[in-house]
Amino acid sequence: MVSRAYTVAFQGVEARIVEVQCAVSAGLPAFSIVGLPDKAVSEARDRVRAALTSMAIALPSKRITINLSPADLPKEGSHFDLPIALALLGAIDILPSDVVQSVVALGELSLDGTLIPVIGALPAAMAAAEHNRSLLCPAASGAEAAWVGNTQVIAAASLGDVVRHYTGQVPISPADPGEVAQPHQTKDLRDVKGQERAKRALEISAAGRHHLMFVGTPGAGKSMLAARLPTILPPLTPREALSTSMIHSLAGLLDEGGISRTRPFREPHHTASMAAIIGGGRQARPGEVSLAHNGVLFMDEFPEFPRMVLETLRQPVETGEVMIARANAHVKYPCKFMLVAAANPCKCGHLSDPSRACSKAPNCGEDYIGRISGPLMDRFDLRVDVPPVAFTDLDLPSDGESSAQVAARVARARQTQEDRFADHPKASLNADADGDLLEMIASSDAEARALLLRAAERFQLSARGYHRVLRVARTIADLDGSDSVQKPHLAEALSFRLPGAAAL
Repeated sequence: MVSRAYTVAFQGVEARIVEVQCAVSAGLPAFSIVGLPDKAVSEARDRVRAALTSMAIALPSKRITINLSPADLPKEGSHFDLPIALALLGAIDILPSDVVQSVVALGELSLDGTLIPVIGALPAAMAAAEHNRSLLCPAASGAEAAWVGNTQVIAAASLGDVVRHYTGQVPISPADPGEVAQPHQTKDLRDVKGQERAKRALEISAAGRHHLMFVGTPGAGKSMLAARLPTILPPLTPREALSTSMIHSLAGLLDEGGISRTRPFREPHHTASMAAIIGGGRQARPGEVSLAHNGVLFMDEFPEFPRMVLETLRQPVETGEVMIARANAHVKYPCKFMLVAAANPCKCGHLSDPSRACSKAPNCGEDYIGRISGPLMDRFDLRVDVPPVAFTDLDLPSDGESSAQVAARVARARQTQEDRFADHPKASLNADADGDLLEMIASSDAEARALLLRAAERFQLSARGYHRVLRVARTIADLDGSDSVQKPHLAEALSFRLPGAAAL
């Protein structure tokens, strides 16, 4: 007789159902696991044996074979401990076989039978719901998994609790979804004195999810501005929170009992490797671009990142997804993020100040910014020079708009875009507009179109640049509450992309 239990194997954000088959047959005592297990899965036999021993359950002196089907799918991770234990308990008639087959289980076992939380509870719950099964997981993962809502989640503290639950001795109540408390914001856009043009660029970028680049001298406030971008972004919608949290679940970042409605803000150091930024490693884990899905990826000291790392950003920025191709895995992750980059104008940072610039000026500026390739630079919708702030301005009281005031305008503009693209599932913001949708947001004003054509001809805009100007202009019109894109909206969009556009 073969007992069956079910768990999942992760391929990107997709959780594939794995059937755990257990056969107890006559022969020399042995405990083997087959079906392409990795080292952690192979070691499960020792953890399961010790956990059952701690419960005074003796394994029969027979040959125990565990098969993980489909056998050609690589199995990785310690979460196979619990389903292997369930299949074994079903095979030796401690748990009813029909009950074991009705759940999808995942969890790591300690030697005393305690269930240790594992990554991926949220995608596993999605897979369980699709196959009309309940989910069994460690207690610490229950609040996270319960967010799916379409399936019952049983969160147990130990293997003993699992046995008592499924034998009717001490039933476990289904887990309730949890939510991480919203962090208290200590930063505000009003803290930034001066830099009105940079603040305006932040607002436009937040409203339409446009990519933004700051270039300025050290200490001008580039990082300070970027750090306040999350304060003007609206909270994640329920759908966005679920898709973002599935990635964070795979990365093991959901450790507070639930998912968050706060948009992610990732700021990797410029020494980060390609695998850290794009994703990869032994198990093709998500990188920073995917961890910033539906949020912000801030890359300070942008030219200091390795050239190869910067070039790998080109496709994710354009498509909103990244394919991690390895010899043993091809994994796709979503990565619709807002790229915000900050850079000094040159190596020393004082190119605009002749009294402080190095002896290599102005050539050092061209060499330094030249580390960023033309195709990558073309993908930034807004480029802003951030000048140093005068000491006299720093002594003035804060009188600019607060983050709450700007956030209200951003939220209204985003709602306008969501209503506009309600019938287009692949687009929700102006940054997503493509093909026919670009025609929808294009200006019908003759003067505005003439201005755009003059700019495109004079500055030799690429097709990508032409379309990105259109998208930014539409966002500016949405912030102004205008139904159509007018000449001032297009002029402002051009001024953020082309430094000489004011002459037009």
